[in-house]
Amino acid sequence: MTTALTTAPAPTLEGLLDQARRRIEVTPAELEEARKRRRAIAAALLHEFSGSRTYVNGSVAHGDALTPLTDIDLGVVVAEAKDTHGPGKRGAHDLKDRAAWAIRRDLKDEYGDLAVEVKGRKRSILVRFRDPVAPGLPDFTADVIVAIDNTSGAGLYIPRYDSWDRSDPETHTRLVLAAIDSSQVAYARVVRLLKHWSRRHDRPLCSWNIKALALGCLTRPTELVPGLLAWFRYAAAELAVSETPDPAGVAPHPIKTNKPRTEVVRILRDAIDRLERAIALETAGYPTLAHDELAKLFNDEDMLPRPDPDAVRIEEAARIRAERAKDSTRTGAPALLTGVGAGADRPRPNVRSWAP
Repeated sequence: MTTALTTAPAPTLEGLLDQARRRIEVTPAELEEARKRRRAIAAALLHEFSGSRTYVNGSVAHGDALTPLTDIDLGVVVAEAKDTHGPGKRGAHDLKDRAAWAIRRDLKDEYGDLAVEVKGRKRSILVRFRDPVAPGLPDFTADVIVAIDNTSGAGLYIPRYDSWDRSDPETHTRLVLAAIDSSQVAYARVVRLLKHWSRRHDRPLCSWNIKALALGCLTRPTELVPGLLAWFRYAAAELAVSETPDPAGVAPHPIKTNKPRTEVVRILRDAIDRLERAIALETAGYPTLAHDELAKLFNDEDMLPRPDPDAVRIEEAARIRAERAKDSTRTGAPALLTGVGAGADRPRPNVRSWAP
C-alpha cells in the first residue's frame, strides 16, 4: 500500500499579510494595562481641573497600536483657563506645572517610581512610569497635553512651549474611528501594517501622517493587499504635490515628513514597485516568488518571514524557463539560413529585395 504525498498549498499574499498583522498587533493584556494607566492620569487631571474634560488620542485610541506597546496619548481641556490663557493672554507653563504636580500626587501610591517631565518640552508633559505594561517590554510612557478651547473657532489651542498652536485632536480621533467603522476595520489593519513598514524603513513618515493620508483612501471595506497598494499609490501622488494638510482643517501648517519630501516619494514608489511585482508574480502562478517580494517589502523576518531560499530558486528557474519559452514562441524560427562555413547557422532576418 502506498500513500500519496501531498504538498500544502502555498500561502496567498492576503493570507501572509493577515498572519503578519496579527503578529504585530497589541495584545489584550497590554491594552488593558495601558488603558488602566490612562484612566489614572485622566482622573488626576480632572481632580486638579474641576469641570474640565479629557480626550484620548494616538494609537490606543485609534485602534492601531503595535506590540510592544510603549506609550499612550491623552489630553485635558481646562475649562477654567479659557478666558485667562491663549494667544495674546497667558501661556501654558503654569497649567502644565499644575497638571504634572497632580499626576505625581495622585499616581505616586501605585506608581511610586514614575517621573513627570515638563521643562524644555514643546507640547506635552511626559510621564515615565519606569514600569512596562508587561514583563520584558520597554518602559512605558504617556504624553499628556494641557489644552484650552478655542472660543472663536474650531478645535483647541495646544501648547507650543509657553505659547499656543491651533489643533483639533478630538476631531482627529472622530475621523479615524469613523473610517474604521466605514471600512469595517480595514483602515486600522492596513494602518497597522503601514506603521510597521515605516519603522522598518527608518520612519519616513510619522504615524499621524500615515493615518491622515489613509483618511483619503481607506474609508471603504478592502482586503489588505489592495488596501496597502491603494495607500502607497495615494500617498506617493499626494506627497509628490505637497505635504499632508490637517484632516480637521484647523492646524495652520501641514504635517511634516520625517525625511525630505522627494526622498519620501521615492521610498513610496519603490514600495509600489515591489508590491505590484508581488501581485503580478502571484497572478502569474509564482506564489513563492510573490511571498519573497512581499517579505522584502517589510524587511522583518519576525513579522513576515521569507520563504525557503531553495524554493525561491526553483520557482525562479521555472519562471525563467517559461519566459524563454514565451519569447521563443513570439519570435518564431529564423526566417532564412544561408551560406556555409562559420556563419552558416547564424539566423538572418527577412530583407526586401528592392530599395525604397
